[in-house]
Amino acid sequence: MSAGGSTKISPLRAQEFCARRPAPQKGKYPMPMHFTQEEFAARQDKVKAALADRGLDGLLIFKQETMYYLTGYDTTGYSQFQALYFGVDGSLALLTRSADQRQAMHTSLIEDIRIWVDRDGATPAEDLKDLLQSYNCSGKQLGIELDAPCLTGARWDMVRCALDGFCILHDASGLVQAFRIVKSAAELAYVTKAAELADKAMTDVHAQLRAGVDEGHLFATAHNAIFEGGGDYPAGRFIIGSGKGALLVRNFTGRETVGTQDQVQLEFGASYRHYHACIMRTALIGTVSPEHQRMQDAALEALIACQEICKPGNLVGDVFDMHAKILDSAGYRSHRLNACGYSLSANYPPSWMEQPMICTGEPTTIQPNMVFFMHMILTDTERGLALSLGETGRVMPDGFRRLSRLNCAELLTA
Repeated sequence: MSAGGSTKISPLRAQEFCARRPAPQKGKYPMPMHFTQEEFAARQDKVKAALADRGLDGLLIFKQETMYYLTGYDTTGYSQFQALYFGVDGSLALLTRSADQRQAMHTSLIEDIRIWVDRDGATPAEDLKDLLQSYNCSGKQLGIELDAPCLTGARWDMVRCALDGFCILHDASGLVQAFRIVKSAAELAYVTKAAELADKAMTDVHAQLRAGVDEGHLFATAHNAIFEGGGDYPAGRFIIGSGKGALLVRNFTGRETVGTQDQVQLEFGASYRHYHACIMRTALIGTVSPEHQRMQDAALEALIACQEICKPGNLVGDVFDMHAKILDSAGYRSHRLNACGYSLSANYPPSWMEQPMICTGEPTTIQPNMVFFMHMILTDTERGLALSLGETGRVMPDGFRRLSRLNCAELLTA
């Protein structure tokens, strides 16, 4: 079926096809669960205006975060090929697999849901071309999200070849992201809840920290706190590493037992309605060394200074430069990282990190209601020492407000 009527569908390419479901109605098809129709309409209006400003007739969306933001569509099926067409006139049409048809009906306001058929040698980009043809997109100027994890190199090549000569594609990867980084009141409520869950996870893990405890028990404790609090799977994996593993600041397989004189890297990203808040600490077991205390003091000074400069009108890059200035002057140039945080929103695996990253030269102007996770990470490979501080906060009209209630001014010890 087309936007205005019906069209013949090849039996090979559409053994299953849900062309247009009735508009969502109470008691029949549910409306998206987590935001009002008015909020979705406001978001879509912004994107329509941005498309018009760029001279684009529509947008091909491949990022699951964007689909969720504009329509409520919530699925893990983005590991396979799927695409959402968003027209400058507000038209919406989803191309996905049969496994996600009912998912889209249950979670989103999308009415036009089309199915490409799983089979050996499937070329869903041809189905995408059919969909676009039904919306009269031949010869039109379309934006496309190229920074989507599900749009692999092979899939992008398939889309590019299928649409070559049909329409003109322009990289519009950051078009919707520019709106997503400034949160609405409803979004901020979810971020605040996520921060509460992150605090609970850190508090519960701290209560279990002792020499001899298995790292796997700490992982389970953190996840239980979030799930029992109504949270979701996070978009990234938690980091819990003791001993030399504390220097990796990445999740890795294998579990160790916490030693009697040890350091334990802890980083959790709590998720509520997919909105994330992160927290990071290094817990010290046994006697606190003077060098660990010095690292803590420098990290705390840098974190406070970065939070103070993270206010409307400054640039995101200014925050990193402050981080670098303080840690470098304390003698930690070779032990710090080249980024000290990033924006957080409703995020899906493989990562809760999103643009903009807090790094030098990042030109994004800080605005009220942006949400950032800032981390001060020090790893001294030669001496085998690690110390990290990190927490999530919201930009207010007059500055940065921490969302965590936990005291970051004191060393976390057990």
